[in-house]
Amino acid sequence: MTTIGTGFLAIWSDVSAATETDYVHWLTREHAAERLSVPGFLGVRFFRAQAEGLHRYFILYRLADAAVMASPDYLARLNAPTPWSQRIMPILGNFVRGGGRFAHEEGHGSGSAVLPVTCTLDDLQRLRDLTPRILACDRVVAVRLLEVDAGGTQIQTREKAIRQDDRSFAALAVFEALDDPGLDAVESIIAPVLGSAPRLRYRQVYSLTNPAAPRG
Repeated sequence: MTTIGTGFLAIWSDVSAATETDYVHWLTREHAAERLSVPGFLGVRFFRAQAEGLHRYFILYRLADAAVMASPDYLARLNAPTPWSQRIMPILGNFVRGGGRFAHEEGHGSGSAVLPVTCTLDDLQRLRDLTPRILACDRVVAVRLLEVDAGGTQIQTREKAIRQDDRSFAALAVFEALDDPGLDAVESIIAPVLGSAPRLRYRQVYSLTNPAAPRG
């Protein structure tokens, strides 16, 4: 079980095929390092949706704790976006953002095949009860259950103002596996709680760790 960093920030957004290269260059050549220079940002992982014709990304930051979301250093960065960030923010569609704390984490390491599912707080407790069954499945490596701090998430900033139609959520479950068969097993267990509607799966495409972050 991971014990380093109890906070998180999760973000989803769509980009067009025409702007995707600029977007991924921004993420990997500026934005990740910029965010990890903020005290309390420990690491980040970027994922791309596995769906033909869809250019959707999921970003998961590890924070020292949930208070980082409202820290003066982070808010100062959000209120002074770089020129590249100012160009990227308006092109992000279907934007969803939430930060808070890890309510429960269990497993060993991380997987490249990821199923992130937003849910209610009641759902989160039911999923926690299912965690032993999920982790007993072949090829499943981790379950992460996260609760959003609405106050920290909803702070108005200059960066938020240049995006459109921001949405948030109450809670998030992230299931990690080695491959799709592992996520198939997860889906079969969580369907009675979250329903059987199709859910987007993602593959990790990039990660970065703050070299000053503590190790556990």
